[in-house]
Amino acid sequence: MKRIVLGAAIAAAFAASAAAQTPPTTFVQAGRVLIDPASGKVETQKTLVIQSGKVIRVADGYVADPGGRVIDLKNSFVLPGLIDSHVHLTGESNPNQRLEEVTQSSAEQAMVGARYARRTLMAGFTTVADLGGDNAAVFALRKATAAGDVPGPRIIASGAAISVHGGHGDVNGFRDDIMHLLRPNSVCSGADDCRRAVRQQVQQGADVIKITATGGVLSNTAAGLGQQFSGEELAAIVDSAHRMGRRVTAHAHGGDGIVSFLKAGGDSIEHGTWLDEEGIALLKKSGGYLVPTLMAGDYVVRIVQGPNNFFTPAQSAKALQAGPMMLDMTRRAHRAGAKIAFGTDTGVSAHGDNAGEFALLVKAGLTPLEAIQAATVAAADHLQISDVAGRLTPGHAADLIAVSGDPLQDVSVLTRVGFVMKEGVVHKGP
Repeated sequence: MKRIVLGAAIAAAFAASAAAQTPPTTFVQAGRVLIDPASGKVETQKTLVIQSGKVIRVADGYVADPGGRVIDLKNSFVLPGLIDSHVHLTGESNPNQRLEEVTQSSAEQAMVGARYARRTLMAGFTTVADLGGDNAAVFALRKATAAGDVPGPRIIASGAAISVHGGHGDVNGFRDDIMHLLRPNSVCSGADDCRRAVRQQVQQGADVIKITATGGVLSNTAAGLGQQFSGEELAAIVDSAHRMGRRVTAHAHGGDGIVSFLKAGGDSIEHGTWLDEEGIALLKKSGGYLVPTLMAGDYVVRIVQGPNNFFTPAQSAKALQAGPMMLDMTRRAHRAGAKIAFGTDTGVSAHGDNAGEFALLVKAGLTPLEAIQAATVAAADHLQISDVAGRLTPGHAADLIAVSGDPLQDVSVLTRVGFVMKEGVVHKGP
């Protein structure tokens, strides 16, 4: 009899232990849900079953198991967490920005980035690519959000951009000794030096290599918006990055820089202001993505033309030159069938306003569904995380948002996200 009782006690203990080790299950009951944006099919009355931060099953109807957590989104439209393929989390345009360049430490920039990372997540963006920033600050922020120490999106980071001496991405407009102190190691001249810069960025933690293939609007130098790297330097950068398993994306405005970069084997284009027919053809041939960053173009023009312009004369002139061109460029690229990934260049405009890009993409000719696809499945493909994000099919991360209204009819509802879940953790909503 004692053996029977002892055996039962042991069995009960094992059962209790197994139950304790079973991950808790969350049941998200969705009235309408875009499970796979690639299909464009809106499902109704579905339950997303979530364990260990992933979608494990999509059930018909509203189901739940005893003891499971139920999230009621029956009156909402649910879709995958959004992806912004171009942000700068550790800063934001403001009248004191040039002073901040010489007063903020890497640690302070990381703290600023923590604030903006949370703001970005609350806006419904569960993944971002941070393209160009202080290595120490950006890589620390990436690690903190991945560990859950800081609420924020999943971060894919380039760290400092590979740039030419004196060009966009270098330090400009300060005393020579100040510029020498602030210049990142990613600035280079000559093919061999540019190989060194790429390898060093990979060594320090870059997920992707970003280069400044042309001049840029917000560098404080009147150096134009055309090509700045030589063809030999571009080839060396792309070859070095690919040999070390990294893709290369290029900040590029001028058509000459776009074409030269793509001919060198570059993978994708950020901005693309003067993207021409040759550039579009090269982009389509390579299968690369255009990330138009329409919000950046719209924002810089509004600042320059507004009553409180805080840009320098060099910045203002380039803003008026580039900003008005970007909408039509995107329209032409879309008509020609170029692949487009959602990206805002936020940090130029305000963090948390990222979803304003949707209306601009629609203005450029994309349908609301195409704009959503750009921020989900297309962006995931562009960033090479299709097995993790962009869909709510089983096996994908439980990154999801919910809105009132129908974003396929009015894409502006995505600026009013009411619910945010990242990897099964609720950050906003019930």
